[in-house]
Amino acid sequence: MNARIAYIASNTFREAVRDRVLYNLIAFALLLSGAAIFVGQISIEIEKLVVINLGLTAVSLFGVVIAIFIGIGLVSKEIEKRTLYTVLSRPVRRWEFIIGKFFGLAGTLVVNTFFMAIGVFGALFYVAHKFTRPDALILVALYFIVLQFLIICALALLFSSFSSPLLSAVFAFSLFVIGSFAEDLRGFAGMAHGLTRWLASGAAYLVPNFSAFNVISSIAHEQPVAAQLIFHNTLYALFYAAMALSGAVLIFEHRNLK
Repeated sequence: MNARIAYIASNTFREAVRDRVLYNLIAFALLLSGAAIFVGQISIEIEKLVVINLGLTAVSLFGVVIAIFIGIGLVSKEIEKRTLYTVLSRPVRRWEFIIGKFFGLAGTLVVNTFFMAIGVFGALFYVAHKFTRPDALILVALYFIVLQFLIICALALLFSSFSSPLLSAVFAFSLFVIGSFAEDLRGFAGMAHGLTRWLASGAAYLVPNFSAFNVISSIAHEQPVAAQLIFHNTLYALFYAAMALSGAVLIFEHRNLK
């Protein structure tokens, strides 16, 4: 990472951290993790299961909202405030601007995931009064959640490079919802015939397969995650994020900013 990208990334990180909405979303995630404690207490012998499910789901959902909410405004806010022209008037290339924004937002989400994870582990310790070896699997779920965030960040930047913030949010959130059911879509494509099968198959493999990253339920039941799945999901997330970022750079390079 060169100095220009690092500078843009650090500025993006500071701006995102100062955003009040960011703190509100983190607070809601922590409150939901705390609510899992009380829900767990009214569930007979499944307190730990409920806490892990609700806690990790809160981290995932609120993180996605943070990624979309902040990501869609990274480019448009710079254009509206006309600060983008000042940045690009310096020896900063457009692709460096996009990559820097991506790393800044990704860094913000990693840091916030860390703090929200503390809330999950705190709720878990409150319920179980101790940590066991299977609890380390929660780190795998958190790692998969971060991989999802990388894809969402790249998609938010892709859409914001050519669309309005509202439409960018709709596009990004829609892809997240559809991608969460990607496996079901592939199953439907396997049962369909003719043109419908081709269209369903194309859509199933084009949208990000977020369902592959959802291991929350299995980890809550203390089922191990295969090393092959961790390796596959890592490569898939990095490749998909890289492709989305490449599209964002390509569009932004040819966008008329006047």
